[in-house]
Amino acid sequence: MNQQSLKVRPVDVNVLNASGKATLPTEPNCLSQLAHVHRLRDSELNYADHKYNIDMQMLRNREGLGAPLKMGMDRFAAKQVGRLPFLQSSNLMDDVLTGRCDEISFQDFLGLPENYENLRQPHAVVEKSLGIYL
Repeated sequence: MNQQSLKVRPVDVNVLNASGKATLPTEPNCLSQLAHVHRLRDSELNYADHKYNIDMQMLRNREGLGAPLKMGMDRFAAKQVGRLPFLQSSNLMDDVLTGRCDEISFQDFLGLPENYENLRQPHAVVEKSLGIYL
C-alpha cells in the first residue's frame, strides 16, 4: 500500500511523559497527551454540513442554480423561526428540509446534554434576553 494515499495517519501516544518538574506550554506533557483528539472527530461533527454542501453542488450541476438557491432560502427562513428564550428548539423544520428527519442517528437516542430538560425560570430568562434587569 502506498503511504501517500493514506488520508488519516494514526497517531498513538505510546508513553506519557510524566515528570515532576514544571514544563513550558510548548513541551509535551501528560495533559496534552491525554487531551489528544482524534482527527475523525472533526470530520464526524461536520458530516451533515459537508453532505448538504455536496448534495447542493450536485443539484446545481443537474438542475441549475434556482433549486439549491430556493432550498437555501427555505432553510434560512426555517432558522429564523424562534421560540421563547427558555425553550430549546428541536430544529424539526430544518431536519425536514434537509432530509435528516428520516434518519435515526446516535444523537437521537444517546441523550446529549443539549437534549436535557433545562429548568430555568422563564420570567428571568425573558427579562435577561430583553435587557430588563431589576
